[in-house]
Amino acid sequence: MIPVALPDLDRLDPEALKALVIAKHNESCEQHKELTSSTHEIEHLKLVIEKFRRMIFGRKSEKLTAELEQLEFRLEELETAEAAQAATEPAQTASPLADSKRRSRPARKPLPEDLPREVVSHLPAHDCCPDCGGALRQFGEDVSEQLERIPATYKVIRHVRPKFACAACERVIEAPAPARPIDNGLPGPGLLAHVLVSKYADHLPLYRQSQIFAREGVDLERSTLAGWVGAASELLAPLVDEIRKHVLAASKIDADDTPVPVLAPGNGKTRTGRLWTYVRDDRPAGFSTSPAVWFAYSEDRKGEHPRRHLKDFKGALQADAYSGFHHLYGHGAIYEVACWAHTRRKFHDIHVVHRSPTTTEALARIGALYSIEEQIRGKPAELRASTRQQRARPLLDDLRHWMDKTLLSLSTKSETAGAIRYALAHWRALTRYLDDGLLEIDNNAAERALRAVAIGRKNYLFMGSDSGGQRAASLYTLIGTAKLCELDPAFYLRTVIATIPDHPINRIQELLPWNVAASIQHDTSQAA
Repeated sequence: MIPVALPDLDRLDPEALKALVIAKHNESCEQHKELTSSTHEIEHLKLVIEKFRRMIFGRKSEKLTAELEQLEFRLEELETAEAAQAATEPAQTASPLADSKRRSRPARKPLPEDLPREVVSHLPAHDCCPDCGGALRQFGEDVSEQLERIPATYKVIRHVRPKFACAACERVIEAPAPARPIDNGLPGPGLLAHVLVSKYADHLPLYRQSQIFAREGVDLERSTLAGWVGAASELLAPLVDEIRKHVLAASKIDADDTPVPVLAPGNGKTRTGRLWTYVRDDRPAGFSTSPAVWFAYSEDRKGEHPRRHLKDFKGALQADAYSGFHHLYGHGAIYEVACWAHTRRKFHDIHVVHRSPTTTEALARIGALYSIEEQIRGKPAELRASTRQQRARPLLDDLRHWMDKTLLSLSTKSETAGAIRYALAHWRALTRYLDDGLLEIDNNAAERALRAVAIGRKNYLFMGSDSGGQRAASLYTLIGTAKLCELDPAFYLRTVIATIPDHPINRIQELLPWNVAASIQHDTSQAA
């Protein structure tokens, strides 16, 4: 908003002054209305965005993610416009409009204490009083902080190995060359970890990374970065295999899969590959066993792939009703635990398009089950099981009776009837969680693990080959498990890449994410 200069007030007659005051008052009221409307819209958008974030899971997540992004763009524009308008107004403006703006701004979070501080002192222009010339004495100070960013810096490490010759026998003595993450390769552990995290955690394709490096003064071709990624995935393969063993040693795992476009060789077209995720996370049942996620890639969705992945697994498989899992059940080794989130989604999708008393009641009844789960999350398995028997089982018995009765009143061709039939067909698997506090009401742990794949799929457009899919699965495994263990993926990869070339293979478990996290906690406690 460009300020408009006031006319010469001394030359205005009383009527003109009165008209000017009224006009300015009306203009201020209009601005206040616009601000109030904008503030209400910002608050509304924040609520909707938070609601969408809670809703994002499963196969509908991509549509919801797109809507969420649009809302966040709108919110960003509104907040930017509000800040720009505030910047054009005098800092000391005292008006209802200014007060309203100050109230609408969120409280600023303090800057992290561990960030380095650079102190810049600003002394007065005069060393004595500019009014009377008297001496100045300091009685306090005003301190404010400003956050600054230092651009990425690079350095070249020159490894110099002096050569020595024996004066007696002329034998040449030289220190052995230090191990590198990539034989004769250029990248140090930090740079290599940065490339991997940028691609698989921050979803930046290699060609974009190449452009960013060039902008920062370092010329790294996309093909060079691709070679680094391939070599790094081979270097880290033993860790991925150890995580796979850890996941499959559980008595309960969550499973899911998602499509990924893969470039077909020869014709330039894409075909649909598959990424499978298997999660071990027993923390909701009060266990301290280290959580982990293992990703596996396959060129299609045939049931033979999960059969191969889970050939050594015994226990509960929490998954959706994908037919490829069905052949795993019934032989005693693996038993099915179905997902109430998938069941709820069927009613929700109908409810969004055509709300009815039936879908409303179904969602409310399922929501009551989730309310119980929220209250016992993180509690011991025995307490979870007993609470479910006392509180959830009566609700499920009533829900089953209601579904049987409601189904008789619906057309067999209606979508609502189909949703009910789906629940009834999987009732035993849907209610199995009641009997075991280790089990969950859904397999959202697996669906959460797949969110990174959905974002990456949008940015990559496609994977270059089946081997590219396998590399992606390996890096998603390491990064996803590091996150579950509350480790910064960049720190974790930098640590293990620096260590693994010289690390004994029979002690590879020391470099697993949960052991690295434990060593950090130990070092921190020792320092304290």
